[in-house]
Amino acid sequence: MKDRINGRVQAIQISGIRQFFNKVKDYPGTVQLTIGQPDFATPAHVKDAGKAAIDHDRTTYTANAGLLELRRAVSDYVAEKYQLHYDPETEIITTVGASEALDLAFRTLLEPGDEVILPGPAYPGYAAPITLAGGIPVYIDTRTTDFKMTAEQIQRHLTKKTKAVILPYPSNPTGCVLSEMEVAAIASVLKKAPVFVVSDEIYSELTYGRKHVSIARFPGMKEKTLVINGLSKSHAMTGWRMGYVLADQPIADELIKVHQYGVSCITSITQYAAIEALTRGKNDAVPMRDAYEKRLNYVMDRLEAMGIEIVRPSGAFYVFPSIQKFGLPSETFALRLLEEERLAAVPGSAFSSYGEGYLRLSYAYSMDVLKEGLDRLERFVTSLNETGGAGF
Repeated sequence: MKDRINGRVQAIQISGIRQFFNKVKDYPGTVQLTIGQPDFATPAHVKDAGKAAIDHDRTTYTANAGLLELRRAVSDYVAEKYQLHYDPETEIITTVGASEALDLAFRTLLEPGDEVILPGPAYPGYAAPITLAGGIPVYIDTRTTDFKMTAEQIQRHLTKKTKAVILPYPSNPTGCVLSEMEVAAIASVLKKAPVFVVSDEIYSELTYGRKHVSIARFPGMKEKTLVINGLSKSHAMTGWRMGYVLADQPIADELIKVHQYGVSCITSITQYAAIEALTRGKNDAVPMRDAYEKRLNYVMDRLEAMGIEIVRPSGAFYVFPSIQKFGLPSETFALRLLEEERLAAVPGSAFSSYGEGYLRLSYAYSMDVLKEGLDRLERFVTSLNETGGAGF
């Protein structure tokens, strides 16, 4: 009967990130630098708000888009943080994490054969829902532009079939961040084109040395942009599944149709915790961001001392060093690293063919874990250097 299952489903694979994460159970004593999950606890006052919701029996359905109080909190938060202005009654929908927001966006926007432009390498959670919605991912090779899509590249890739462009910055897996000038240049191209923009800004609170700039701020862009965000990374709330999508009302009116049939509404308990996070906890990300920046500096120092080539990240909590000089496919490199040194990292090929020759390391781990992990990487790299790379 398998041949009667939806062909689009059969065409996609389990995320390469999870595939590698799942291998670790077979290697006792492994140090994990794979998953992009904060090692901080959800702030205590946010947890207390969730507990209070349970204690006060706030456990019923809410409006499909979420509690109006929560949507007002989101509206105030993005206005203060990013100068984005959305009507909480008609232009904000809370979602089951940013993942549902992305799936919601593509199922609402795409028809079979529509093209979606995105950078390569890129998080695998874009291509799969695009494919499931009948769309076609069109990658832009960003390896020679410090992993940033440029306005010129986007212009060259626009066709009559282009329905949307994904702007995933700060980036997973590369950590790159667009400057205001770079975003403005992209906006000047896209505001003239009959395409939507899906701007994944889930790491917007985790930038180092520069502030996040949303393309929805620029003239002519709010009307065509869907801003995706949430609290998983900023407030260490991955398991709470709190995301949201911001969209101009005509778009939001269509998004809510798909959302309400899929999930009705997100968990009421999460919604009350999120209100607390976005109001009293609006700056909870600051100490976490400071800690991540110290970890980034440490990781960069260690990688550079190993002679590994890398573009310095400015956001998120990943580094994406090149392993091309070792002459091994990234999956082979990562598997040998796991087998020989018990260190788990994600092969770059998990992020499209444009990630081949790279390795993603997450520094959302304690300094002790990072030190041990990088000690193991250094031993492995040293052994490869001594055997001339492939080492067979």
